[in-house]
Amino acid sequence: MAYRIEKDSLGEKKVPAEAYYGIQTQRAIENYPISGLRAHPVLIRAMGMIKKAAALANLELKLLDEKRARAIIQAAEEVMAGKLDHQFVVDVYQAGAGVSFHMNTNEVIANRAIEILGGRCGDYSLVHPNDHVNFGQSTNDVIPTAMRLASILLFDQLLPEMERLSRAFAKKGQEFDGILKAGRTHMQDAVPIRLGQEFAAYAVAVRRAYEGIRHAQDGLRELGLGGTAVGTGVNTHPRYQALVVQRLSEVSGQPLTPTKDMRWTMQSNLPMAAASSALRNYALELIRLSNDLRLLSSGPNTGFAEINLPALQPGSSIMPGKINPVIPELVAMVSFQAVGSDVATALAVQAGQLELNVMMPTMAWNVLHSAEILKNTTHQFSALCVEGITANRERARRYAESTVALATALNPYIGYAKTAEIVKQAIKQGRLITEIALERKLLDPKQLQKILDPRRMTEPAPPIEEALTKERRAGRAAAANGPARRRPRVAAKRKPRRKPARVRKRRR
Repeated sequence: MAYRIEKDSLGEKKVPAEAYYGIQTQRAIENYPISGLRAHPVLIRAMGMIKKAAALANLELKLLDEKRARAIIQAAEEVMAGKLDHQFVVDVYQAGAGVSFHMNTNEVIANRAIEILGGRCGDYSLVHPNDHVNFGQSTNDVIPTAMRLASILLFDQLLPEMERLSRAFAKKGQEFDGILKAGRTHMQDAVPIRLGQEFAAYAVAVRRAYEGIRHAQDGLRELGLGGTAVGTGVNTHPRYQALVVQRLSEVSGQPLTPTKDMRWTMQSNLPMAAASSALRNYALELIRLSNDLRLLSSGPNTGFAEINLPALQPGSSIMPGKINPVIPELVAMVSFQAVGSDVATALAVQAGQLELNVMMPTMAWNVLHSAEILKNTTHQFSALCVEGITANRERARRYAESTVALATALNPYIGYAKTAEIVKQAIKQGRLITEIALERKLLDPKQLQKILDPRRMTEPAPPIEEALTKERRAGRAAAANGPARRRPRVAAKRKPRRKPARVRKRRR
């Protein structure tokens, strides 16, 4: 391989002759052979947008000459288009604050701009990575801006997939609305519910998580770009902060605002914590939903088997015909990773000191990685699972009619204690609640059938007045025909005892 020699403040290094990156990137390659993972493409795109916006602002302020500025802008646009992704070679685990990744960006854009101007890579007299590409900037305001902007852009890809998933659940909610089934709480039989009601609630869960991510996305729009080293704006024009954020809004197509306190945006990464937390909350809901679908589809002969998931692949290397719920399993595993990534992000967010939090590479990687895998998994969840679910109507209805919790509807008419006796007998004898209630003749059979109708129990319903009135009358009659109450005994007045004759004579 042919090399060129580059110099920095630490000395000389060989750099591949055709590489757009330079000596500082080469040092990072040697220093951080950690994971083999590279920056997310959306983060690279965001960096290209920032460098273009900065060049536009500096050109407008006449801090960069036209020729250099136009070359930098063209090179930055190529970065935005993904044409130079292969030149971003720094591991995601690297020097604090993202200095290595930032210099990788500056060097790639500088050398491509040099090439545009007719020079050879490494001839930094034409375009310098620090003096020109990085003019008026610092790692300390560029990297926070880049990871916020990248998160916004990636969330814009995730949110439509979440909308699709929510709509898929809602559609199944309508399709399954007439299917009765047993509710279950504590993994035990509960009162009936409609399968459509369960799925409609799943749609709401995804929608609420969507709203949380959208809200977190809005919190990322306040940027400290222009703060440079410690948030004071040293080495920048007084108009630069507002102008560069305005240009970045135009370049990215995103509504972005300059912060009122650049120190805060450099010290605190609370918006990234909120973004990570919103992803975690969505992941928690996905875990719950995937587990529900696995339970509802368990079987086919020895489980709930109330729904059928699309068959996507053979499920066993030894058991012929076995089909597994592979997409819900995938959803759970990906969501576990997102929850773990949030823990790493939270630890990084709290680890700042004074004017800077240097743990930003970890935040950027984990938030973007979670958003990426949740985006792709949500798409698969909708397309390959939820949209193809079918219901086993008769099996679900059989569960609805056999749940002992049907007896709950009798509480207003015969009371909790009598209802509990019916439930005990039903469990002991393996019989239906309706059979035992009819057998005991506690209520009129027609009224009883109406009271114990599983469909009626899936929505609020007024009491059946005839049955309620009859029961009240029966209660009053029972009270009236009870054992007679004894009147309290009244003590008779005692007559004074006459004294013996001897005593009377003696007194005389």
